[in-house]
Amino acid sequence: MSATNTCLVVSFGVMDYLAAYRLQRRVHALVAALEIPDVLLLLEHPHVYTHGRRGQQSHILAPDDALARLGVETHFTDRGGETTYHGPGQLVGYPIVNLRRIGMGVRQYVHTLEQTLVGALAEYGIAAHSDGKPTGVWVDDRKIAAIGVRVSRSVTMHGFALNVSPDLSFFDHIVPCGMPDACVTSMARELVGQEGSHSITVPEALPVVAGAFGSEFGLRVECVDRSTIERALGCGVSSLF
Repeated sequence: MSATNTCLVVSFGVMDYLAAYRLQRRVHALVAALEIPDVLLLLEHPHVYTHGRRGQQSHILAPDDALARLGVETHFTDRGGETTYHGPGQLVGYPIVNLRRIGMGVRQYVHTLEQTLVGALAEYGIAAHSDGKPTGVWVDDRKIAAIGVRVSRSVTMHGFALNVSPDLSFFDHIVPCGMPDACVTSMARELVGQEGSHSITVPEALPVVAGAFGSEFGLRVECVDRSTIERALGCGVSSLF
């Protein structure tokens, strides 16, 4: 298996945010040491609000007791960007990619992530774009995907969150991405009324996004099960919880 053109794609289902962060850190170390190829982790999170490096506690509009009733955690993290929501029905992608190995700078990398999601959405007849807008992917003036990354030792962490079919009301309790007037949408909402449309799920969207990722980055995606990563880590993923 050539590490120069291969990306291992691993689906983890629903995973706690902090466990996923610890997993990213462990995988990042292996990719940075050139011990394994690039990796794309795909998963969903339980309800959680996260603050990027420019995020502020004031961007969460609900008081603590309301957050407790909603069952939402909050975490500060080291990605770029501001405050966003993750939850069930949202496909979160954490690419752990060696930018030096694929010959990309950070700006080109972020743009290619945007184009990955634009291409995946086009497969469903959703006309999305990123031009002339803040970082992320948009359908007209409605944001359908957020992007926030971190790069260390030329290797990426964090990534994208595509709204497939989440409960969009959770965005009402924050200032999403620091934009008070931002309107948020989802694939499910955009597909309503389209001929032949049906309810869309994360497992349905996952292989489409993985394929688009490989096409945009020029990588051969290889879907593997979690045991492949666990063998590389030398421990079970459950130990990260």
